[in-house]
Amino acid sequence: MKKALLSLLGLLLLGSTYSQDQPNIIFILIDDQRYDFLSYLDHPWIETPYIDQLAERSIFFDRAYVTTSLCSPSRASILTGQYTHIHRVLDNDTPIPPDMITFPQVLQKGGYTTAFIGKWHMGGSDSSPRKGFTHWVSFKGQGAYENPSLNINGTLSQEQGYTPDILTDQAISFLESQENTEKPFFMYLSHKSIHEDFTPAPRHEGRYKEVSIPPATPMENQVEKPQWVKRQRKSWHGAEREYSIQNYGSYTSFFQKYSECMLGVDESIGKLTEYLQHTGQLAKTAIIYFSDNGYLMGEHGLIDKRVMYEESIRVPAFLHWPEKFSEPVRMDNFFLNVDIGPTILDMAQLSIPEDMQGKSIYPLLKGEDIPWRTSFIYEYFNDPKAVQTPTMFGLRTQRYSYTTYYGVWDLFELYDLEKDPTQNDNLLGSVNYGWGYGDFLTYVKRQLPKVYPIVKKLDEELTKELALLKGSRIPRWTK
Repeated sequence: MKKALLSLLGLLLLGSTYSQDQPNIIFILIDDQRYDFLSYLDHPWIETPYIDQLAERSIFFDRAYVTTSLCSPSRASILTGQYTHIHRVLDNDTPIPPDMITFPQVLQKGGYTTAFIGKWHMGGSDSSPRKGFTHWVSFKGQGAYENPSLNINGTLSQEQGYTPDILTDQAISFLESQENTEKPFFMYLSHKSIHEDFTPAPRHEGRYKEVSIPPATPMENQVEKPQWVKRQRKSWHGAEREYSIQNYGSYTSFFQKYSECMLGVDESIGKLTEYLQHTGQLAKTAIIYFSDNGYLMGEHGLIDKRVMYEESIRVPAFLHWPEKFSEPVRMDNFFLNVDIGPTILDMAQLSIPEDMQGKSIYPLLKGEDIPWRTSFIYEYFNDPKAVQTPTMFGLRTQRYSYTTYYGVWDLFELYDLEKDPTQNDNLLGSVNYGWGYGDFLTYVKRQLPKVYPIVKKLDEELTKELALLKGSRIPRWTK
């Protein structure tokens, strides 16, 4: 109770007035879109002409990442600006704690009309409106690709049609309602696509049936991987899973349908862009595009996400706001999901709550000389419904990717991304570990003396950065 009262007091102190200079802001979140899945990035087959039109005129974040690669934990990090060990949405079933302040709450208090449209997922059995939103359109859990049951401002409505199309129409309807108002608006459009069970729009079905999908990484390339990675190849998250369970038929068909679902997302962005262009709002509306996590397409013998490989944690992201940034720019700074809330609040000229752990990148975009991170923490907590992936704590620096595992007898992973960008050569893959007494680094020191100084430095930095974020590699959050 005391914590909730303090959070409420903090929200009240953020102020309730708004300025004529506050921009309209649209945040678009895609589900499970991997970082390279845009034709703007010269992908070999995906077609995203409408998204490309925005991306090529934007500040594009080449190194955008999530701090936990799983739907609900990442979405909670976006809303709260906090790492998973703080907001404690550890899996896809847990709701955000009621005392947590989210950035839409601050926007609403600061004078914005706020709307949420689409997939919420945190506490998935409940589709009712959440705090911080003036207008609400959502559904339970993952929802359905077709004929969704929507909760519209507390009233259930059975809709007919393809869900991405329906959500797009709902978004445009909200935008229309804001045409003659003086208050700024914030709209959070959260697509269900392109999550499993992949169901493309009927008009797109079969578009990529002739596309040749690259095969999964061969098993012989997995010799230096942890045992859990090797075993996962035949699990729900492995490239050798049983694809007949959901009528995909094959690995190839699985990713053909994944690709076809992206076409509906692109058309959604096109329809929104056309509306904003027609009403004269496109140039002055700040649009942020992001994905809740990446997606593996057979790399390391895996599909899905959760792991700390680049394909899983890296996402497409850009800011389109021609009124402020007229020239396209490619940014190589680390931009994280926890930075979205602080950045949006900064753009809206509102105070950022002290308990948000992310940082606003807005000053950097404006050319200000501010210190910026050169590394970040990654964490994932074992999900009792997806036991194939262990708890992990990792550190991603500009050169190295270092992953440690908690509670399993297995190898840690270290990759020199300058020499090995595909993360095939685990520099710790030859460690013979666990036959005697001692932690993993003890064995590294004895067996790999040349690698040990690098590992020791990264390990110490991992522990230090977690501590600064009020976290720990020993999950004391369970107490």
